[in-house]
Amino acid sequence: MRTALYTWLVMGVTVLTVGNPRAIAPLSAQTRVNPDALVLSDFNDRVKSYLALRGKVDGDAPPLQQTKDPAKIEAAQKTLAAVIRNARTGAKQGDIFAPEIEKKFRALLRPEMKGAEGAQARAEILDEKPVVELKVNAEYPSKEPLSTVPPTVLQALPPLPKDAGLEYRFVRKHMILLDTRANLIVDFLLNAIP
Repeated sequence: MRTALYTWLVMGVTVLTVGNPRAIAPLSAQTRVNPDALVLSDFNDRVKSYLALRGKVDGDAPPLQQTKDPAKIEAAQKTLAAVIRNARTGAKQGDIFAPEIEKKFRALLRPEMKGAEGAQARAEILDEKPVVELKVNAEYPSKEPLSTVPPTVLQALPPLPKDAGLEYRFVRKHMILLDTRANLIVDFLLNAIP
């Protein structure tokens, strides 16, 4: 009886395995990765790469001393921006906001601009009308206002590393990634708000 049961068991496993090729496929081949998660992971990796570069060249700029003197703060920002620009000479639009990331960000922002809440968020963003040249590695003009970014919009976007000195900002309907330590436009996304 045991031999017959063993034979039936082996035959059953064989039939299940042969009849279902996924049953013997490695687990990694069966695992499906969420494409949105891949895009957001790519964005995070690109941001981390920028921060690593800034951290590497930050030693080439004189350290910012605790000060309330705006001229000293601006001079330190300009120095840091210059060493970052020098390290990113080939930087171009889309280095951070690559095409797939760009598409994902637009999809995240679209619902935040709909309905009454969306109209209010859009009005807050468009309230300030800074005159800023949209160019990677360009300085954000210190005399120009920074747009308000409503909390609902910030919650919809992937969080940026805490205390890293990076912010999402808007220049009219375009979104920029702003390095506040260097007062530098890291990258930008044209027509981010419909």
